[in-house]
Amino acid sequence: MKKIGVLFGMENTFPGALVDRINAMELDGIKAEFVHVGGVHMAEPSGYAVIVDRISHDMPFYRSFLKNAVLTGTQVINNPFWWSADDKFFNFALAHKLGVAIPKTVLLPHKKFPPQINERSLRNLQFPLDWDSIFDYVGFPAFLKPHDGGGWRDVFHVHNRDEFFHAYDKTRDLCMTLQAAVNFKEYFRCYVVGQSEVRIMPYDPRRPHEQRYVLDAPEYDKKLLKRVEKDALTLCKALGYDLNTVEFAVEDGIPYAIDFMNPAPDADLHSVGKESFDWIVNAVAKLAVSKAQKPVKPELRWASLLNSETKPATKKAPAKKAATKKVPAKKAAAK
Repeated sequence: MKKIGVLFGMENTFPGALVDRINAMELDGIKAEFVHVGGVHMAEPSGYAVIVDRISHDMPFYRSFLKNAVLTGTQVINNPFWWSADDKFFNFALAHKLGVAIPKTVLLPHKKFPPQINERSLRNLQFPLDWDSIFDYVGFPAFLKPHDGGGWRDVFHVHNRDEFFHAYDKTRDLCMTLQAAVNFKEYFRCYVVGQSEVRIMPYDPRRPHEQRYVLDAPEYDKKLLKRVEKDALTLCKALGYDLNTVEFAVEDGIPYAIDFMNPAPDADLHSVGKESFDWIVNAVAKLAVSKAQKPVKPELRWASLLNSETKPATKKAPAKKAATKKVPAKKAAAK
């Protein structure tokens, strides 16, 4: 019997629905359940063929348990090794190299440093920072936000230097980014599952949290939606996430990717609405079952994860056969 485990925290609707959906498939040799774990013996199998991780970002014990599980043959959605190493600033830089539109972004040093850091530890750090150069590059209005945060925590919308410094003084020891604001007309949050399935959900971050998913959305330009889907897939394939949400703010017809490190995305029935909830439950159920039935040994070396040469899928022209001219060894060596 191959077990699919769901590891979760405070959420109530998605984990149970996912377990029920997998078990309702009545597949021979497949069973889903909530993960049950205590003390973890090193290098011993977890007992699960697949684990869907919804909480390890908040609990180091779970993260270490999942790494041990991967080492012993469990497939984890999402890869805990990459998730541990990832951050949003790196994602912005990678996306830019991949040709996805990204607002101008700068990584900033901490306003306050950890207690064990003293002046001798900061000798490589420019001081004072060239704030004029930073502000000229990013411009205002802008968003000051953590380089690896989530859930809209510690995010400040700043419109000038004074507002920036007032907000920066409140960031404690967080490492922050300053990113140009997008004056968006349309905004989308996209589920991406298995690096192949995309559900585009109209979203409005200006609304109260519980009303941000736009359930009565207007018609959108098909070319815009096609580009949003393509860019969402490009990002998740490059980052190696099997479950993610990608957010786009659209200005003048250009979708700017502004948040795409959400490997445990919101999947609450009361938040996303029934249609999107049913979609994400079914999509993740099929993905988990597929991984249980056809396991693939994960690539744990960093080289493949950091492959910055990944490009969006394009149709390649047939390679032309060119006649090759042999060069004598001595002549070739002289070149």
